[in-house]
Amino acid sequence: MTENVWNYKSTAGRATGPDLTGYKVEATDGSIGKVDKHSDEVDDAYLVVDTGVWIFGREVLLPASTVVSIDPVEQKIFVDRTKEQIKDAPEFDREKHLGDPGYHDQLGTYYGAGTPFGGPFI
Repeated sequence: MTENVWNYKSTAGRATGPDLTGYKVEATDGSIGKVDKHSDEVDDAYLVVDTGVWIFGREVLLPASTVVSIDPVEQKIFVDRTKEQIKDAPEFDREKHLGDPGYHDQLGTYYGAGTPFGGPFI
């Protein structure tokens, strides 16, 4: 059974809790940035990550299903994607995010479509 990409996995350890803004985000192969914004809404949970200089100040939106675990003591979020997969993701677009359901579908497809770890087939 495939979990909805816009919900946290039951194993992620996320229930409503502390504000995740400012938490560091760790890909499977290193740090990718900090949480700029997040949502815990059912069927619409996500993280907006500011990647800083890593990919030239770009922001990326990560669906909640990418979260493996959250460490509130260290203020770190661990995701199950590589830096390359995150770098290759569609760029976060605030305007489309707020008003274009097709954009949400595009991101959901990238992160959840038919591959073991989301993203394009390799």
